[in-house]
Amino acid sequence: MSKIILVTESGSDLTPEIAGQYGIRVVPMYVTFGDETKEDGSFETEAIVDYYKKTGKVPKTSGSNVEDFQKMFEQIHEEEPDADILYIAYSAVTTVSFTSASVARDGQEHIHLLDSKQVSGGLGAAVIRMAKLIREHVEWDIHQAFEAAKELCEKTHFNFIPSNMDFLRAGGRVSNAVALCGNVLKIHPCINVENGYLLAGKRYRGSLKKVIPELLKDFCEKYPINKKEIWLSFTPGFSEELKQHTRQIAEKMGFRDIHWLPCKGVITSHGGPGALGVTGFEDLSFAE
Repeated sequence: MSKIILVTESGSDLTPEIAGQYGIRVVPMYVTFGDETKEDGSFETEAIVDYYKKTGKVPKTSGSNVEDFQKMFEQIHEEEPDADILYIAYSAVTTVSFTSASVARDGQEHIHLLDSKQVSGGLGAAVIRMAKLIREHVEWDIHQAFEAAKELCEKTHFNFIPSNMDFLRAGGRVSNAVALCGNVLKIHPCINVENGYLLAGKRYRGSLKKVIPELLKDFCEKYPINKKEIWLSFTPGFSEELKQHTRQIAEKMGFRDIHWLPCKGVITSHGGPGALGVTGFEDLSFAE
């Protein structure tokens, strides 16, 4: 069997350590601070919060370009000429990355593209899970791996809840009046990823400490989540106290493996500081 190498974007929020552990190649997305554009992951994420405090604006984000993928695909082919590439993409309806990769592929049959219809920790957790599956199923060829990844992405669920509405207001996603009322009343809109789209769902009210148990309960009631593992994402400002609280709630709910992914620039630019993301999986049809 040929070697299968996974590729995804920095918007997956994979740390360099995790990417290196599983041999996952990461293509940069971009964050623009005024007139300066930086590769996502090349700077401390707290810089986004500092930029907002200084300017009252949030950075703009953009997807990976054609040249980014050409460079990555060529590098992999030079290092592993017999390998197949499986690119698991950030939701194609939210960014240009998937289109860029399609152009960069240029008919090369060893490159396979899959729209995960996920973002942030939802994408990152799915890619890590896929990397583990490939290691477990050494008998898989690229076509079997592709079908497994497709089902895995379809059975991955990700919800995201901001600490407040400041970044949503600054980014033009809610009005000043809505943001002001929401912050005064401590309202936290849950962002659900459905078929690749980020959709506003239930609005929770109260402190995050109060909201988190309800958020996790609703998440597991909405989707048939396997309690084997849960992935929790966080942006800068999500305190250690809240992490411990979230872990305790997840343990009480029966989750056995609890993992954390620190968010990078893309999702932090949208959700702001102190936000929490939750990712879980349904059971897969094939033997793991």
